[in-house]
Amino acid sequence: LDVRSTPVEVEGLAGFIQNVLPFTLAISMAKKLFDGLTIITSLMRDEVCDRFRIDPSFVGVWTSGVTTSLFDPERHNHHGDLLKRELGLSNRFVVFYHGVVTFRRGLIECVEGIEDVVKRQKDIILFLLGSGPALPYLKKMVQKRNLQDRVFFHEPVDYNLVPKYIAMCDVGIVPLPDLPDWRNQCPLKLLEYLSMGKVVIATDIPANREVIGENRCGIYVSSADPAEIAEGMTYAYANRQNLKEWGKHGRELVRGHYTWEKVVSDLEPVSYTHLRAHE
Repeated sequence: LDVRSTPVEVEGLAGFIQNVLPFTLAISMAKKLFDGLTIITSLMRDEVCDRFRIDPSFVGVWTSGVTTSLFDPERHNHHGDLLKRELGLSNRFVVFYHGVVTFRRGLIECVEGIEDVVKRQKDIILFLLGSGPALPYLKKMVQKRNLQDRVFFHEPVDYNLVPKYIAMCDVGIVPLPDLPDWRNQCPLKLLEYLSMGKVVIATDIPANREVIGENRCGIYVSSADPAEIAEGMTYAYANRQNLKEWGKHGRELVRGHYTWEKVVSDLEPVSYTHLRAHE
């Protein structure tokens, strides 16, 4: 059994029945009947093993990875520049998010943060690429606060086009709050930003720090509080001349640890050793 995520953003009894209960049954059955588990991070392995009383040697870590030939800045930077001009954003500093738009991913706080940033820097915008249940709420929020020229919404695009949009931005953002839902994950968008040589504004939670560590490719904010996010955006803008150089560290980080080839090479010895131990 492979576990990519524990249940997240569970709401009420219906959420428990649809998400938590099947997850619990799957882990409980696998514990008794399967040869082993794989899981996305060592942090989540510890969480699941503690919760379900599983021997950690029963669980291999199969982390997220990136196709670095697709998420390659050399391949997409020119197209990103063209796209930025097409969208009328050439003179804007673009803070970029792509993925699911829900209520508990720090996106509401990002909009509140950009409202604070506007008071200090006129050319910073927040670009949201994606859809989800919180999108109508965010659009109403932007309209109510008169932030239409500061928050740019874009519908989802084909996955192969995502690198071009990342190339268009100045920094990525992963504003996940410090909640049990997110602490032990491995956000794929974080790896994709880094692979594209982009510095990332990231909340200082274990999931983000596990990847970035102390590398200059990350700008940590202490929480998903709007004021903290605003400070992160402002800091990135103030250091915009350094972002390209800092971003190189992220590309090297991914190439060293998070290519799919590297993920496979790390997983195979673990799987082989585990299976031999159970013969």
